[in-house]
Amino acid sequence: MQTVALLAKVYNSSQLKQVDTILKAKLEGLKAATQVVGVTSRGWVQITVSGEDEKVALRYLDKEIGTCPLSVKNIERFSAIKGRITNLRQSKNELRLDVGLFSPETVDASISLQYLQAQLVDGRKIALKKLAELFGFCENMPLTVKISGLSEDGKRVEAVLAEKQLMTYRDWTNSLLDRLMIVGASFNEVESAVRSVGFERDVVDVEPLGVFEFAVVCKLGTDAVGLIPRIGRTLRNAVFATFSPRTIRAFLESNTTV
Repeated sequence: MQTVALLAKVYNSSQLKQVDTILKAKLEGLKAATQVVGVTSRGWVQITVSGEDEKVALRYLDKEIGTCPLSVKNIERFSAIKGRITNLRQSKNELRLDVGLFSPETVDASISLQYLQAQLVDGRKIALKKLAELFGFCENMPLTVKISGLSEDGKRVEAVLAEKQLMTYRDWTNSLLDRLMIVGASFNEVESAVRSVGFERDVVDVEPLGVFEFAVVCKLGTDAVGLIPRIGRTLRNAVFATFSPRTIRAFLESNTTV
């Protein structure tokens, strides 16, 4: 039997049961049993995996969901990992991400504002707050990053956005479709909320970003920000952000710096 922390966060206690259901569905057909045993102090789900196919199950879950590296000793420079934005308003000079490093102490990965400017807005000197508005950054939003530097004492982890993440942003921008980012709700809850407020005709798809994080893809001409008031009344505990290709393109075509 092995105990691991998944790179999946829960936002309330009822979601632990949903994780248990998801894991059983993913491992159907394998001789392996999983059990949710709790969460870390920052919400990562801890599970045990046992059985004849234990190693196969662990490899599969690591590929499909990801597992927390736990310690800085378990990550390498240039490796890619999916983290969650954390303490967004704490710094104006860097974006901090919880990448599952909490043993023996919690260490966040940091992307400098300079790198974000270079990767996302052609090097324009704009504030982190403006970048967050443009690209839908919000607390616990999943981002895939590449580790670019590790301090000798293990207390500083530097990162940049991974090519996979940049490709996602390019694809989203080229699609010209707005996306409503929802953090803290299940797939069924998001779909139910869209139906209950009568927005089915305005939505193309619901894309998973994590276990409880999604991007609702709007039809061409539908503004994602306009969906928030009504969907927000249904998903009261969720966090919302928007990604608007038109706004991003207009900003990049202008000479604006903020």
